[in-house]
Amino acid sequence: KMAALTTPWSKHHKKVTRAAAGGLPYSLSNSFAQPLNNVELLSMTKDRGDVELLEEWSNHSLEYTPNGGSEDLRVEIAKLYGDAISAANVLVFPGAQVALQTAAFAFASNSHTIVFTPGYQSTVQAPLHAGGAVTNVPLSPSDSFTINLQTLQNAITPDTKYIVINQPYNPAGTLMTPSQYSSFLSLILSFNSGSITILSDEVYRLLEHSPARRLPSIADSYPNGISCVTMSKPWGACGVTIGWLVSPNLSAIEKLKDVQYFGTACPSRASEIQAIMVLKSSDKILERNLKIINENKVLLSRFMEKFKEYFTWNVPDAGATCFIDCLPLTSAILGAELAEVGIGVKPAYCFCEEVYEEIEGYFRVGYGERGFKERLEKLEEFVEGKREEWDEILKSG
Repeated sequence: KMAALTTPWSKHHKKVTRAAAGGLPYSLSNSFAQPLNNVELLSMTKDRGDVELLEEWSNHSLEYTPNGGSEDLRVEIAKLYGDAISAANVLVFPGAQVALQTAAFAFASNSHTIVFTPGYQSTVQAPLHAGGAVTNVPLSPSDSFTINLQTLQNAITPDTKYIVINQPYNPAGTLMTPSQYSSFLSLILSFNSGSITILSDEVYRLLEHSPARRLPSIADSYPNGISCVTMSKPWGACGVTIGWLVSPNLSAIEKLKDVQYFGTACPSRASEIQAIMVLKSSDKILERNLKIINENKVLLSRFMEKFKEYFTWNVPDAGATCFIDCLPLTSAILGAELAEVGIGVKPAYCFCEEVYEEIEGYFRVGYGERGFKERLEKLEEFVEGKREEWDEILKSG
């Protein structure tokens, strides 16, 4: 069964930021790393001497690809995981959106699911779209937006069959510690005979600001784990439109295949070839993107220190986004005022059905691109012009 689809949380934001007319000139809304272009990708492939892949790019067939993706791409994806993961454990999709929905229809339709907010809407609401019973567990900035295990334990019922997490966490860019991650997995294993499926939205994995902070994938850590990844975030290959689900449980993969059959089962071969090119140059691309992210994070940290009377945050550990609390205004009001001067941010209402008081000032900023410095300077100019007004608000409030 399928429940009625919900209204996109970003719909109002797209209207405020005039997305249909090309968007705002100073967008801090983007959530991806520096985008690649095809010239760069072909050049990297040529530099590696991968003549065969270049020839296939020029001469590939336009026939259907296999359901769930071609083996050569699935082999490359499997290399991102541990030794227990092979091409057979990988299912390819045209992006992560449809992957999240497929997993929800496979595992959440006739059971109880636990999700966490704020978060990316498809991660949070796909189980609801699939017609399942869903418990939303709010995350708190006081816990760095990590999962409170006691709260989670209280939410689990005998009918709980599916839990959806997001590590590294979007929008805040925070990350569980290894100890927290281990305790989380131990807790889930202790319930319902260890039968609960965990889907981990891992689209920012490999973008840890320090490699020492990287957690093992859920597919390498939990027998009923499903890892969801897309090319867009770590590699900046948004237009390739390739995502995947990976699980050590082959029965889970078969269940996912059965649902995928009725959706978009066959990815574009052109996209598959581009994805292979990206993955074969992964180390080089990730090194470049992390350099940009870490340089921009320094700029952002200076901004936060300069305006600490107006903003607070949980310092991000991974990814290309952070969640900043505006103390004088709600993020909805701030977002509208910023849009009037050409600056785009994502307010809290883009990440939950109902904005609760603890996060009503929060807005997401993306800092994964080369143009970030100019956009941040525009935001700084705006804040400087608001000092007197905001000081008065804080003084009276």
